[in-house]
Amino acid sequence: MIIKPQVLYLSSHHTNQSLFFLQRPFVHGNIATTASSLPPWLENYSSILSLQKLEKKKQQVNKRFYLTPNCSQAETTHTTSTTNIEKSTIKIKVSVEVKIVKGGFFSSLSLDRGIDDITDLLGKSLLLELLSSDLDPKTGLEKDTIKAYVHKARQGGKSVKYETHFEVPNDFGDIGAILVENEHHKEMYLETIVLDGFTKGPIQIDCASWIHSKFDNPTKRVFFTNKCYLPSETPRGLKRLREEELSNLRGNGEGERKSFERIYDYDVYNDIGDPDKSLDLQRSPMGGKERPYPRRCRTGRPRSEADPSSEKRRRGFYVPRDECFSEVKEQTFSTKALYSVLLILLPSLGKIIEDKELPFSYFHDIDSLFSIGLDLPPDHENHHHHHHDHELEKGILRTILPRLVKTISSGNGGGHVLRFEAPETINRDRFFWFRDEEFARQTVAGLNPCSIRLVTEWPLKSKLDPNIYGPAESKITSEIIDDGMGGSFSIEEAIKQKKLFMLDYHDILLPFVRKVRQLEGKTLYGSRTLFLLTPEETLRPIAIELTRPPMDGKGQWKEVFTPSWHSTSIWLWRLAKAHVLAHDSGYHQLVSHWLRTHCVTEPYVIATNRQLSVMHPIYRLLHPHFRYTMEINALAREALINAGGTIETSFSPGKYSMEISSAAYDLEWRFDMEALPADLIRRGMAIEDPFAPHGLRLTIKDYPYANDGLLLWDIIKLWVTDYVNHYYKEPSLVEYDEELQAWWTEIRTVGHADKKDEPWWPTLKAPKDLIKILTTIIWVTSGHHAAVNFGQYAYGGYFPNRPTITRTKMPNEDPSKEEWEKFMAKPETALLKCFPSQLQATRVMAVLDILSTHSPDEEYIGEKMEPSWSEDSVIKAAFGRFSDRLKKLEGLIDERNQNTKLKNRSGAGILPYELLKPSSKPGVTGRGVPCSISI
Repeated sequence: MIIKPQVLYLSSHHTNQSLFFLQRPFVHGNIATTASSLPPWLENYSSILSLQKLEKKKQQVNKRFYLTPNCSQAETTHTTSTTNIEKSTIKIKVSVEVKIVKGGFFSSLSLDRGIDDITDLLGKSLLLELLSSDLDPKTGLEKDTIKAYVHKARQGGKSVKYETHFEVPNDFGDIGAILVENEHHKEMYLETIVLDGFTKGPIQIDCASWIHSKFDNPTKRVFFTNKCYLPSETPRGLKRLREEELSNLRGNGEGERKSFERIYDYDVYNDIGDPDKSLDLQRSPMGGKERPYPRRCRTGRPRSEADPSSEKRRRGFYVPRDECFSEVKEQTFSTKALYSVLLILLPSLGKIIEDKELPFSYFHDIDSLFSIGLDLPPDHENHHHHHHDHELEKGILRTILPRLVKTISSGNGGGHVLRFEAPETINRDRFFWFRDEEFARQTVAGLNPCSIRLVTEWPLKSKLDPNIYGPAESKITSEIIDDGMGGSFSIEEAIKQKKLFMLDYHDILLPFVRKVRQLEGKTLYGSRTLFLLTPEETLRPIAIELTRPPMDGKGQWKEVFTPSWHSTSIWLWRLAKAHVLAHDSGYHQLVSHWLRTHCVTEPYVIATNRQLSVMHPIYRLLHPHFRYTMEINALAREALINAGGTIETSFSPGKYSMEISSAAYDLEWRFDMEALPADLIRRGMAIEDPFAPHGLRLTIKDYPYANDGLLLWDIIKLWVTDYVNHYYKEPSLVEYDEELQAWWTEIRTVGHADKKDEPWWPTLKAPKDLIKILTTIIWVTSGHHAAVNFGQYAYGGYFPNRPTITRTKMPNEDPSKEEWEKFMAKPETALLKCFPSQLQATRVMAVLDILSTHSPDEEYIGEKMEPSWSEDSVIKAAFGRFSDRLKKLEGLIDERNQNTKLKNRSGAGILPYELLKPSSKPGVTGRGVPCSISI
């Protein structure tokens, strides 16, 4: 049968004209009016556009709504009275909040803008379609969508509100999703969509997303409501859409990614080097059999000409659109600051300090960085910059880095001074960095509390091949240890009583010593540092061993240094300590920080977006913990871990830094050991004990990172347990959740492909497995990252405390007569020459300051209720408990820091341990646990 569109004549209240409409409730919000009662969105413009034009425009708009109704409606009677129509539909008001953002639609003045303004004027900026959760009971197919354009209702300072009305049939079912099409030529940032008028109350959809222009990509954006559904529980009307949306996010793995896309895919790290710029900057790809590594986000850039295994580097690395730092909340301070430090300040430091290798001549010079500062180059020196860029740079440095860049006015129009804020550590105690007890304390309460381990075997032995690296036995003998312990008990006793601890950078660094030593101005050793646990639960350093493998025709060189009461030996001890600190700094930055948090998390983010629908409760649980991580990692590839970047130029391993990170991933990284309790047990820092708090007994009772960390771990785990058990009431639901299974499989076999066959990956069969996996991921992105990141300026800002590099070998390693005499005459100069150069130190200090800064829009753990959590009373209550526990944790940490019995966290001049306190103010505070790795 042929179905004719049914037209219904309604008499208008305002004029004697009749308007025709479809019988289906498919009416554009304000079309049912005539020229004499203009809708508000057109009234403003009535003086601009004549009424005839409006009339013509309105007819065109009406044409859009000639849709053929389906059979069931076609068969109903033709003469329906107005009142019936009102009863069979419900009028819904829809308002859409669009943010005004820098560079977004509303700030642009381009030609397209003119067209876009007219589109706005005509009420055609965004086309919305409502989708029902239900299928049509008669046909078993998806119901037709209900469409309408929204039109501009008002514009405030930060957002624009668009509105429309929908007539929704009473039998339409629940609204399950909204399709959005952006008719502008520029992207728009959609904040929320609110549908008001339902009997159950309004529906709010939190979009917080960029909507591409339909001219860039014709695919409509879909936004599901805030309700969560496991795949098996998806309302039937949304099944197809749920799968389609995931398929769109995966892309087809081809072509170069464009900035407006939202495609999540994997690649190896083949863009660290820049061989097209110079062959010195060529780096082997990371990821694959030879150099195992986690995967990064695929950008699809073309291959470099000089090295086909590398990708071409271009400014601005692609990340999926919604992963970008939001310019939406103010301009994010910390990113802009990070960009300006890496891309403006560091290059200008190179201009002031022309001699890259120049050491500090006196400790006084280091101190003056905090009091006098460095003059930044005056503007006219930057020939290659346009004046405008210049003003911009000055402005950026002045506004973004008020902590570091002071403006001083002088006769010549004023210059800039880079003056560092004195870190809190040196404010409290100027000599903190010099003391052995502080060196030891920082292994449990400093910036890298993740390396200290219990010594369980004696004598110490290397696992490396003695044919290549020389004798495997350590030179640290029982006699040396007995001396260090003052003969109070034997070495066997000390090991049995768990009194001996070690920082062991021997086997990880030794294979790189020969290569690093061929680089100018760099040296390296393998190292072991031994500590004794005192009766007061503090650590005392007793021996450092430095090893150089056989090289340049010489045999292995190995030396043990101990604290001493003689000037020559104590200066050698201080220099040995500087080397160990540089090893610890490099390991901290490359492994504890970059690899174990930033780098391994990227595959979790990619897999979550590719395999878990936005509607999936586990997607909603993880989402806040992944905010901005892909963007910060892209920035690191651009300017921190790249060839010639800050890490390579200023850290001990130089251009081999990333290879060391890969070696650590290969040898040490296991997902199951990233859980804090498992990590502590593996390092011998705890044993399982069902009667102890957290089920663990710590080997060093006063271990601030572990003490506070375990409380935070438990709080996270309780929240995850409540959450998982609510959605997976039957254990079998986990095994039969195909999205979840695909997610976990992809993390293991694609994101961490080089470890896919390892036996230690947890299986995912029951809720308890899921709880363990999720708690680990959330701990890594929140607690672990905060502990190794936000103390960087406090502990590394005064670099003698943690030099990032040692540039000269030990004075007693095969010295020439002249070298030895110089050391004997002025040992302090030997230490200053060994430390980072002025350029290296100031570069690192500027970067650490920025990395330690909390941005004003930081989101701390337990602070913000996600919209979907508040939709469910059980989850809402669980989140409330989670927040309360975190607030109590703050008080507990304060109590611990005031407890004078806990000598690793309180004492004269000691910085309290606050890195795991959940909340913080903006700035460099040395506390605060953000949800995600966002700096």
